[in-house]
Amino acid sequence: MTVQIYAHRGSSEAFAEHTRAAYLQALADGADGVECDLHLTADGELVLLHDDDVDRTSNGTGAVKELTLAELRRLDFSSWHGSAIPSGYGTTATQLLTLPELLEILDTAGRPVGLAIEFKYGAVFNEALIEATLKTLRSHGWSAENPTAGNALVSFMSFHPDAVKYLAERVPADQLCQLLEDVDVEGVRETLEVGPIAGYTVAFLMRRAMAEGEQLLDDGVAGLAGPGVEYLRANPEKVATWVGSGRALRVWTVDTAAELQTCLAAGVAQVTTNKPREIQSFLAAERAV
Repeated sequence: MTVQIYAHRGSSEAFAEHTRAAYLQALADGADGVECDLHLTADGELVLLHDDDVDRTSNGTGAVKELTLAELRRLDFSSWHGSAIPSGYGTTATQLLTLPELLEILDTAGRPVGLAIEFKYGAVFNEALIEATLKTLRSHGWSAENPTAGNALVSFMSFHPDAVKYLAERVPADQLCQLLEDVDVEGVRETLEVGPIAGYTVAFLMRRAMAEGEQLLDDGVAGLAGPGVEYLRANPEKVATWVGSGRALRVWTVDTAAELQTCLAAGVAQVTTNKPREIQSFLAAERAV
């Protein structure tokens, strides 16, 4: 069975996530595809960032939606990682990427490359981010009938069921991935730094969203199932049912040989990893056995 390797926010173990260096390294590592998260700036530009603020991954502070692209360009999005940027991978000032800039990088690969675009939302879904993304992709030759932008084969992902349902009205199921995670109350509390009541409330809402996402996969609204490794381990029968029904599995985040073994045993088609070169080596060793 052929397993495709997607670089999670680029080769984000080697370089700061979502940066020019991380994506250029992903191509050098031989990744079959790359994954990214998108946010809209105050002036309507699509930038590659995971969080809805810049505090964790830059030397600045503030919400992405309240900053212009020019203001974001003045921030350092790479030094926090501690990896020196090779001369061919740009400078500190050029590491922040827009979606069109990522597409330009992927065009330099000289081969087809998958592009998995994730839309992140809190409790409230807003279609503006999706519409801006589809508009940009159309300007690069993408359409629902021909899902390539340059040499990038595009697919879409979200944890939010409303985003998946919205996309399902615009793209075929085989371009659409419903993301799933194993919801742990203590993990939610720790991540959000909230008390017991707020933690249980958030976990309840997340579990309800996961149940709706599972139903979308059961119904074939999304053709790609995107469970985390822990979800995969906790729900083997459910995952096996999806595989048997023709859903492809795209599992995140697979960074160890043991995690890859779990994926291979489940019939996974794609793995998303921070370490594409290492996972490629593990996969080659498995094939040689």
